[in-house]
Amino acid sequence: MRVRFRYAKLGKVRFTSQRDVARMWERAVRRAALPVAYSEGFSPRPLLSFGLALPTGAESLAEFVDVVLDEGRVEAADIEPAELVARIGPFLPDGVTVRAAAGVSGGGSLQHEVTACRWELALTGATRGDVADAVASFTAASSVPLVRERKGRQAEDDLRPGVRELSVDDGRGGERVVVLAEVATQPRGVRPGELVRALAERMVDAGGLALAGACRTAQWIERDGSRWEPLGDEGRIAEPVSAGAAWERAS
Repeated sequence: MRVRFRYAKLGKVRFTSQRDVARMWERAVRRAALPVAYSEGFSPRPLLSFGLALPTGAESLAEFVDVVLDEGRVEAADIEPAELVARIGPFLPDGVTVRAAAGVSGGGSLQHEVTACRWELALTGATRGDVADAVASFTAASSVPLVRERKGRQAEDDLRPGVRELSVDDGRGGERVVVLAEVATQPRGVRPGELVRALAERMVDAGGLALAGACRTAQWIERDGSRWEPLGDEGRIAEPVSAGAAWERAS
């Protein structure tokens, strides 16, 4: 039995790496005494499978992890996935909040299934007008070449095919300019920092442009012309999906 959890990663815990997050979940699974299945071999480990790696320093309202339960254990037979939200939550650190859980069957790994995600990027060091002009230039371009590192080597890639939507959120005030972006994750994803660099290169004076905050607000699986979140309707949260409150709390 495979249970998929949707969780948020907000606040200071955003500075932990993906490997540290995996350790947090492994400890929480043990402390919550979940009937989890283990790998074989000399060093058995709980069978956990994570989705797309979140860049260190970024926050998220839509992270996912699959936990395989051992159906051979008596306590696993009558377990309801929704019960696990309250059961495992107290054993995760502040800032990691489980929002939903549901049983899933079939399909591949989350890393291969997810094909797109949505970001909110908070920028400083430039006016709203300058950022809006850079966004308009980016979306109008047929190609956006950018030098980025791949396996220790630098290579020039075209970012434009990987950015599906890009806009400035005019509803936000304050010193930060919020950019909304939907990016593809395959064959290679576009990282927030790379997107900001590409915008800076399209500005006349971008010496002070900086990424002050990044929050992933949604992930999608797409197939045969349809798309859905990895937890479908059960994974949706009631409150508006926005990173604004999280950025105000973060220090």
